Amino acid sequence: MTGRAARTWLVTGASRGLGRAIAETALAAGDVVVATARRPETLHDLTATYGDRVVPLALDVSDRAAAFTVVRQAVDAVGRIDVLLNNAGYGLSGGVEEVSEAQARAQLDVNFFGALWVTQAVLPVMRRQGSGHILQMSSTAGITTYPNIGLYHASKWALEGLSETLAQEVAGFGIHVTLVEPGEFRTEWSAGSMVRASPMTEYDEVLARRRHGMSGAYADVQPGDPRRAGEALLRILDADKPPLRLLLGTNAADLAPRVYQERLQEWERWDTLARTTDFTS
Repeated sequence: MTGRAARTWLVTGASRGLGRAIAETALAAGDVVVATARRPETLHDLTATYGDRVVPLALDVSDRAAAFTVVRQAVDAVGRIDVLLNNAGYGLSGGVEEVSEAQARAQLDVNFFGALWVTQAVLPVMRRQGSGHILQMSSTAGITTYPNIGLYHASKWALEGLSETLAQEVAGFGIHVTLVEPGEFRTEWSAGSMVRASPMTEYDEVLARRRHGMSGAYADVQPGDPRRAGEALLRILDADKPPLRLLLGTNAADLAPRVYQERLQEWERWDTLARTTDFTS
């Protein structure tokens, strides 16, 4: 650990994937982590390795009352919350017509509303402290879209809009907000943590390639290293002016500028028409 004071983190979805890797990186750097998961027994190995610098707590982020309870428990245990990592979430594959109502609502309940509830619970703590950093785990799926994961995109685009607004509202309290936008990382996201809608034969040809991509076939060959993602987050926490958005991974760094260039070009092509819709007097 460097000479800086240890930070206290609250990490949701810390049982696996990027959440686990980032929690481990923070702990290895000497920080304290309140690690939450639906099943806290999945966190036993963290406590075995790092002892009382890990506070494992059960949390279903879709339960707003539970989010507030866990934040109170966290503050009772560690005294403060310097960093919130809203990482809990999962993927839902299926065409827009294929996804059931229950699947669509559950996706938003966890990926969007879960982050909202935990953020609301943590904000009074950070306001009292006069400091804090909220890391919202978005995705390149919050920047662009692909067929077969429309509801996942919807959850991340919603999180992006919420978080950009939040950053403006809380800056005066000494609180930073960063949207973390990873590309393809080597996790279970497209495998064991993916929920899949029942396929419709009408979409077999249109979605064939994307269905295969969300089958878990590539989960072990993605280029992104979750541990290095954690190291990158530690660096922005030390920055005097941390970014509102942070791309992670070469594919993300290549993709985002291209997407925005295409949007700018399209807006420019239709600029004349856009300007015809104001009152003329």
